[in-house]
Amino acid sequence: MYTSIRKPFVAGQFYPSDHDDLLDEIKRQFLSKLGPGKLPESKESFTGKLVGIVAPHAGYIYSGPIAAHGYYEMALSGKPDLVFILGPNHHAFGDPIALSSYDAWETPLGTVKIDKNISKEIIQRSGIVSIDDRAHMYEHSIEVQIPFLQFIFGSNISIVPVSMLLQNPESSKILGEAIASIILEHRLKAYVVASSDFSHYVESRIAKKKDYLAISKILDLDYKGLFDVVVENDISMCGPGPVMTLMVVAKEIGVEKGVLLKYASSGDVTGDYSSVVAYASIAFYK
Repeated sequence: MYTSIRKPFVAGQFYPSDHDDLLDEIKRQFLSKLGPGKLPESKESFTGKLVGIVAPHAGYIYSGPIAAHGYYEMALSGKPDLVFILGPNHHAFGDPIALSSYDAWETPLGTVKIDKNISKEIIQRSGIVSIDDRAHMYEHSIEVQIPFLQFIFGSNISIVPVSMLLQNPESSKILGEAIASIILEHRLKAYVVASSDFSHYVESRIAKKKDYLAISKILDLDYKGLFDVVVENDISMCGPGPVMTLMVVAKEIGVEKGVLLKYASSGDVTGDYSSVVAYASIAFYK
């Protein structure tokens, strides 16, 4: 069916590589005491109320329950035709903002199609985006979101994966406006997922204090303010670019404020609060 397929790179590391084990693992994240506490019931009808979510991208045992909050809300909002998945480029390979040339991406739950027509439109409208598979080769931030989407909607959806090495307000604004214009003009049934973790390897109390400075800007849709807060307070948030882009999209589409669904850290899983990685699930509704 597909000429070229990106094989999963972090299956067996960040999440199970076996189909059934992966389904069981995702169920555990939804049922976790840090998660929603219940399994999602996906609606076939697309309500259009939810524009997108901020979701973490660590190993499922650490960040999965927090990610589950966002995907629970997505399931309630109904099945889309397309999901834009924006993730930071941790490895610094490839172009500054890069799409994928593959026809589809594979996980142990199956394959999801890449919407190449929408990818071309992003390139044309933004002027700063290119196609470069090197940016996606070893990257986990986008890949780990796909099994959650498949769990709630199945594999019969399309995605546009966008890897962001360049993460500044200017490029995020350009990319966000391009995505928003495409969604609005084509009247797409679409979501935007911004993949990011928050503070890395600091004491839990410090992480929370710093992260809530960033989260307050995110909830207010102040993308420039978010960037300034991250820089000025040395917040080790790895995906400010994807989050700023989502904030721009949300504002363009008519969102007035974000909603914090859940904040937690690896310490809430391991019991070690001396050095944590922190996670937040944030939703944007019209």
